[in-house]
Amino acid sequence: MSKLFTFILGAATLIFTSSGSMAQNQMPDHFFYEKLENGLELLVIEDHSVPLATIEIAVHNGAYTEDAEFDGLSHLYEHMFFKANKNIPSQEKFLERVNELGISFNGTTSDERVNYYITLSKTKLDEGLKFMNDAIRYPLFLEEEMKKENPVVDGEFQRAESNPVFFLMNDINREMWGDLYSRKNTIGNHDIILSATPEKMRTIQEKYYYPNNSIIVVAGDVGHEEVKKVVMSHFADWEPSEFDIFEKYPIPEFVPLNESKKVVTTNENAQVPIIMVQQFGPKSREDVAATYAADVFHTILSLPSSRFQKNLVESGLAYQAGSSYQTLNHVGPITTILVPNPQKMTEAISMLEAEIALWDTDDYFTDQQVEAAKNQLMIQDVYSRESTSDFVHLITFWWASATIDYYMNYVDNLQKVTRDDMKAYVQKYIQGNPNVTGILVSPAMKGFINIDEIQPVSM
Repeated sequence: MSKLFTFILGAATLIFTSSGSMAQNQMPDHFFYEKLENGLELLVIEDHSVPLATIEIAVHNGAYTEDAEFDGLSHLYEHMFFKANKNIPSQEKFLERVNELGISFNGTTSDERVNYYITLSKTKLDEGLKFMNDAIRYPLFLEEEMKKENPVVDGEFQRAESNPVFFLMNDINREMWGDLYSRKNTIGNHDIILSATPEKMRTIQEKYYYPNNSIIVVAGDVGHEEVKKVVMSHFADWEPSEFDIFEKYPIPEFVPLNESKKVVTTNENAQVPIIMVQQFGPKSREDVAATYAADVFHTILSLPSSRFQKNLVESGLAYQAGSSYQTLNHVGPITTILVPNPQKMTEAISMLEAEIALWDTDDYFTDQQVEAAKNQLMIQDVYSRESTSDFVHLITFWWASATIDYYMNYVDNLQKVTRDDMKAYVQKYIQGNPNVTGILVSPAMKGFINIDEIQPVSM
């Protein structure tokens, strides 16, 4: 699970049976899962606390499907979902229909998923599902609408560029992923976005937008049997692909680093030096146990009582220190960040290296800290379920980046994580492995920080 931590001082912050259905006893009583004949997965989450329904469609698409020619176009495609389609012929008519139905809508694009969702009155479930069916299956990609939307998407790019950490992460990612950089670059490329054509949008549709590559989650004040009937009435005739999508369009394997590298990012808006270290972490499709161990281990490091925080932050060597792992099917990165006291940068880096060297020792953390970390993750999971309309986004994230079953058993598997599991994770993925060490500084900082003397962080 990705645990993103906030930077200070303005820095950035399913196991299926052969019949295609998931055993209901693996899910909460109010979850109902089924795979339709055309391969479309359907999950209904009944929550009768509020008379609303949220409909989300998620697709196995995103940065990981993009070669350099399509860098960022999954994101643009997401925006075009909310434009003209066969039954709603213009953006204006689309917005009129949104107002008629009282819809709240949005979408997101990430490494391994693109999702689209609406929330509306439960009494308009049928109309809402028709609305989503038209948008997912029959987009028009009108050239005039694309010309208007390209700069909107590019504007998100430009807003990201207002944060100097964006440039640091971008420089690191280019070194981390090499020729496959575009497959980890969710936000995309300026020129590719601005020059996108309707033909490229249709190429994406023809590759990935099929029922057997998608899931619909309907959550809220609904009944699962009614939902299935309505979904079938709109989506049953959606034709699946005539080919295995990821056999025809395989995702290339990311090549591990063979040596540590250093990159220096200079940005006049940087207020403090920031050091970011990235490594290859586990793939959820290959080493599930390590992903659970990673979540517990990195949560321990974030505890105020941890040795890591005391020796780096409480000591005054750093303003902030943290480490995280992002769960993904195709290499989740491990990211360690240090915001050092500029006057004690060398000492802070040395202490960071000393701490990392001890991460696999038996007494680096206490039993109480292990339990505190597991409890913290459990509380985060419980909190994420409070709003059903938001919870569906988490469900589809795990559907894409692991499996629904992975998430359903998440808390139980966290409780099984042992010291030996965490030690094995650290030794396999962190200690002794190459990394990319990025250093963010302003031009003024170079006057008192000797960047040339700083080597990649020793892991």
